[in-house]
Amino acid sequence: MTEKYDVVIIGSGLGGLVSAIILAKEGYSVCVLEKNQQFGGNLQTFSRNKTIFDTGVHYIGGLSEGQNLNRYFKYLGILDDITLKKMDEDGFDRITFDNDPTEYKYAQGYERFKKTLLEEFPEEEKAIDAYCNKMKETCDFFPLYRLKLGKPYYENTSLFEVKIKDFIDSITDNKKLQAVLGGSNLLYAGEGERTPLYMHALSVNSYIESSYRCINGGSQITKALLARLRENGGKAFKRHEVTKFVTEDGQVSAVEIANGKTIKGDIFISNVDPKMTLQMIGENHFRKSYTKRIENIESTIAAFSLYLVLKPKSFKYLNHNYYHFKDYNAIWDAHKYTEESWPEVYMASMGIKKDEDEYGDNLTVMTYMRFEEMEPWINTFNTAADKNERGQTYEEFKQQKAEVVIQELEKKFPNIRDCIEAVYASTPLSYRDYIGCNKGSMYGFVKDANSPLKSFVSSRTKIKNLYFTGQSLNMHGILGVTISGVVTCSEILGGEYLLNKILEASNTERIT
Repeated sequence: MTEKYDVVIIGSGLGGLVSAIILAKEGYSVCVLEKNQQFGGNLQTFSRNKTIFDTGVHYIGGLSEGQNLNRYFKYLGILDDITLKKMDEDGFDRITFDNDPTEYKYAQGYERFKKTLLEEFPEEEKAIDAYCNKMKETCDFFPLYRLKLGKPYYENTSLFEVKIKDFIDSITDNKKLQAVLGGSNLLYAGEGERTPLYMHALSVNSYIESSYRCINGGSQITKALLARLRENGGKAFKRHEVTKFVTEDGQVSAVEIANGKTIKGDIFISNVDPKMTLQMIGENHFRKSYTKRIENIESTIAAFSLYLVLKPKSFKYLNHNYYHFKDYNAIWDAHKYTEESWPEVYMASMGIKKDEDEYGDNLTVMTYMRFEEMEPWINTFNTAADKNERGQTYEEFKQQKAEVVIQELEKKFPNIRDCIEAVYASTPLSYRDYIGCNKGSMYGFVKDANSPLKSFVSSRTKIKNLYFTGQSLNMHGILGVTISGVVTCSEILGGEYLLNKILEASNTERIT
């Protein structure tokens, strides 16, 4: 049986679903194909012991009235379907260190952010002002971040050559303040030698503007997106793994599905990692220089995540996240851990249930893990849709690593072990198999200030009717990937036309 659509989208991560809705709203017949049992990519949640865990969306920024993600979500028609809890306005993120009892708070809104930091660093007003101004100023260089038309951001290469560590070190000599200002860099896998300033600014700015948690998990965003897609005539199929792209006359004409179906289309959008996409199509369809460039882009480090089910009413709900480091000097080098020093950083975040905000029912802890540690099990594959065991040694590895992380947590929360009902863990292999990201990478491709254009991937590919979308394009995260969907669809619909539609929907001035 062969079906035919105007647009076929491979992968139902946020970038794929946003692209699908934009094009369906414009009258295109759209079909989204997902290999897993659950739609949503990193928006997926899972349930253990009747407790919902997020896999990727621990908090969302820029969702207050008039802010960027709020306006994009209004256009997509999903804002009213998402139940949110505003995080602690006086300290939504807290940066902490071993042997220092102080919690260094990031507050919401730049005025409050500055005031809160000044309480801990009263001598550093000039540096904190310089930091806040640079964050806002850097974001202004990215037109779609501000819902404006403008030159493509990558044309201003000098902006991409400044490293965030160098910038922070240039505004203050205070080692503690340097560490605090860079302290949430797990958000973008920051590395001192190469992470650009703009990556930090785009990641952190929207959280400073406003920070929210999704009540009962981020999969409600997926549900809302799927509902809007179907209302606009689009279709989405899970357990539809694309195994092959069929090409004719230099264009993609169809995709073949593992279940035997063939689905034809006029336009194809891949929400799958670009490296995997090229392998699926066949590298012979592209210039050698193009495939080599994509193959050689490094992917960001992977993650080990710990999911703790907490005993009822044993652990107070924390309306903030912790980014915890062993010391001030570790903040840009935590990815260089040794077996003995691991984990040098972790982020701890709590989920929230609809009817309960006094006590938490779960705690998620995330830290770096290099993909090489997966070497013994690299040839295994396991998802809910395709169950396979990785073996006893893998389970022992996870248990051992979980115990190390719990011991680290006990330094901060001495009674945590008594509150734990059950422990679950995921490794880089979990991300690789479910999300399809290269080597279980957390955030797509490494952005390197030393060679800024090396990791630039256009949404247009060298095949005329094939486009990319998703976190490897420009930015990761809910906002970054939403914008990637807009970037991809701008290639098809025209940038000015699409931006006007978005501005109209969010009751903002049209472009004149």
